[in-house]
Amino acid sequence: MRLEPALCAHCGVDDSTPIAVGYDFEYQTTDVEFLAVSCRKCGLVYLNPRPDPVSLAAAYPDSYHAFQFDEASFGLVHRVRQWLESRRLLKWCRGLGANARILDVGCGDGFHLDLLRRHGAAGWTLEGIDADSRASRGAQRRGVTVHGGRFEELALEPDSYDLVLMLMTIEHLPDPLASLARVTRILRPGGRLVIVTDNTGSPDFRLFGNRHWGGFHFPRHLYLFNQRNLSALCARAGLGTVASVTAVSPVNWTYSMRNWIQDWGGPTWLRNCFSLRSPLALAVFTLIDNPLSWIGRGAILQCVFEKPGAHPGADRHE
Repeated sequence: MRLEPALCAHCGVDDSTPIAVGYDFEYQTTDVEFLAVSCRKCGLVYLNPRPDPVSLAAAYPDSYHAFQFDEASFGLVHRVRQWLESRRLLKWCRGLGANARILDVGCGDGFHLDLLRRHGAAGWTLEGIDADSRASRGAQRRGVTVHGGRFEELALEPDSYDLVLMLMTIEHLPDPLASLARVTRILRPGGRLVIVTDNTGSPDFRLFGNRHWGGFHFPRHLYLFNQRNLSALCARAGLGTVASVTAVSPVNWTYSMRNWIQDWGGPTWLRNCFSLRSPLALAVFTLIDNPLSWIGRGAILQCVFEKPGAHPGADRHE
């Protein structure tokens, strides 16, 4: 695996403190260990060095969960997630016009777009983008419209989207500031961006952040945020913060435990009790993370940003 140097996406320099060393616990695509650092100025966490683009593509195996998240494979977990995510999506879509245009950047297998198609307004135009052909094929099997290729390189019409979604996406991007600037360009005035990403301001990060934290997702997560530096980065891209909250997610707690057990040579049966296919572990950590989200320390960030201005004839968002 070839590695390349990285800079803080917000400050543009590498003035950082090492905080963690780890490897690909989940998929074992490489035996290389990776260094996570924290910017001394803004606190942004990032891999340095990180895989170059060719090597990074190899870190997404065919079994990667976002390529095919279906009920046949995930059972009860899939059904619960459908219910939770449909509620969240419709909340973010409140106030959209009957003919709104929505784009999901990093759509994976189209899970969220499929929910919007089934539960949203009939007149909405739903589109997805994913650079990985395996993901886009999965989305096409769901019958959703997908643009294959890198978001930064696709020819998308300026001022044309009412809502852009980046759901567990921004942490994978090699240049998040450039991607956010692109979002600003394609949003209509008054249009909104929703970002959901792992939260480095959470207790699970503090407990496991020296090696085993599930949010590291070595080596696929290149940049990791807290509320402050994510809002600051979006401001640099021309987006104003509408809402910045934390939300419940048991996934990083579950993966953190799995990684710890694996690293210390625990039995396979015990490790398998902590996965996306483990309803009991996910339920337990949901109960743990729920009160943390009430005090702004939940495992994930849910942030809404807006492009300044308003376009004539559009319904206002709530």
